[in-house]
Amino acid sequence: MKALINANVFDFESYVENQYILFEKEIIETGPMKDFVGADKVYDCQGSLVMPTFVLGHTHIYSAFAKGWITPFAPNSFKALLEQMWWKLDRGLNLESIYYSGLVSGMEFIKNGVTTVIDHHASGLDIRGSLNTLKQSLCEEIGLRGIFCFESSDRFNIEECIEENITFANYSTDQYAGLFGMHASLSLSDASLKKIATASKDLPIHIHVAESIEDQQDCLALYGTRVIERLDAFDLLRPNSILSHCIHLDEKELEQLSKKDIAIALNPTSNMNNGVGLPNYEQMKEKNIVSLLGNDGLGYNFTREINNFLFTMHHKALNPTAVDLNDVKTLMTNNYAYASQMLNCSLGKIEKGYKADFMTIPYTPFTPMNANNAMGHFFYGICDHFRPENVWCNGVIKLEGYEMKLKEEAIYLQAQKIAKAVWERIAY
Repeated sequence: MKALINANVFDFESYVENQYILFEKEIIETGPMKDFVGADKVYDCQGSLVMPTFVLGHTHIYSAFAKGWITPFAPNSFKALLEQMWWKLDRGLNLESIYYSGLVSGMEFIKNGVTTVIDHHASGLDIRGSLNTLKQSLCEEIGLRGIFCFESSDRFNIEECIEENITFANYSTDQYAGLFGMHASLSLSDASLKKIATASKDLPIHIHVAESIEDQQDCLALYGTRVIERLDAFDLLRPNSILSHCIHLDEKELEQLSKKDIAIALNPTSNMNNGVGLPNYEQMKEKNIVSLLGNDGLGYNFTREINNFLFTMHHKALNPTAVDLNDVKTLMTNNYAYASQMLNCSLGKIEKGYKADFMTIPYTPFTPMNANNAMGHFFYGICDHFRPENVWCNGVIKLEGYEMKLKEEAIYLQAQKIAKAVWERIAY
C-alpha cells in the first residue's frame, strides 16, 4: 500500500490541509495526519498541494508533428487553412508516426498534469489499426487514459473510417474507450452520413460543429438546412456525444441541443488562433447544455486553456463578471464526469473509491488560502506558473521530482527522425 502524507488537498470542491491519502490503483482512505498509521511506500508532500490530474475534453494527438513544421501557408478561409496545413499533415501519417505521436504527447501531457484525454484522430496512410495504435502508445506504453475516435470524412475511404470506429469501440476498459468520430458536416456527404448512421447504431459521436461560419454556409448551400438540423435528421445527436466548438450556432440550434443528452467541447485558445470566433457559453449555460473544456490539439498546457476560457468569455461579453470561477469549476467537473461515465470509473476527486490519478504541486501562497478562496488561488496563482512535481495515474507514478519515469531522451530522438520523414512525405 502507498501513501501521500502532509498533503494540502484541493479537488475543486473542497480544500483541506495536512492530510494523508492511502492508495493503490484507487484511493483507499483519506484523513488528517493525526490518524495516519503507515504504509509500505510513503511520499512526503511537505505541504504541497495535491489535486486530481486533468481530463482534456477534446484534442488532436495527430497534430504532434506540426511543431516547428514550415510549409507554404496563406489561407484566406478556414477551409483553406485546413487544406494548407492540417489536411496536408494528417494524410502523411502512418502507424509508426501515430505511435510516436502518442508517446511524445503522453509524456507532454504528464508534465502538464493531464492523465485522461478525449482524442479526435485522423491519419490518411493508415486508417485501419490507427486507434489501437494510439491506445497502445498512450494507454499501454505511457499508462494514461484515452477516449479515441477516427474522424470520418469524405477525404478518406469512408468504409474504412466506419470500420475503424466501430471495431475500436467494441472494446473498452477503465483505461480506454471509443466514440464514433466524424470530421465535420462540411466534409461529409448525405450518403456518408446515412452509412454512418446505419452502421454505428447507437454509438455516441464526436464531431466538429460550426467551428467556422463556413460549416453553416456549406450546409445551407448544399442541403438547405443548418448543421444541427442536418445531424438530427440522421439521428446522430445521440446520448454522450461530443460536439466540438459550436461557435456559429443560432438560438434555435442551441434550443434543439438543450433537449439532447450531448456535450459541447469548448476550445477558446484554438478559436482565437484560427480567428473563427468564440462560443456563446452564456447562452449554452442558460439552456443547461453541458460544456466540456478541450484544447483542439493546440499544445499540452491545459491550464492555459482554463485561463483563456474565462478571459475570452469576459472579452466576448464585454463584461468581467459574465463568467466566473464557478463556471471554470463546472467545466472541470463536467470533464471528469464525462470521462468517468465513458470509462466506467470515478475520476476527479481525492476520495475513497476514486482512481489514484493525482498530482503534487508545490505552492506557497503569499496571501491566506482556505476553503473559501482556494479556487481563486488555483486560477490566479497555481495556473499562472503551473508545474507539477509528481504525477500518478492509476496509482503508478509517472513523473517524480519533475523527471519522467520513461526513457524520454531516446523516445524524443526517435520522434525527431519520424517527424522529419513525415515532413518529407508531405512536402510540396
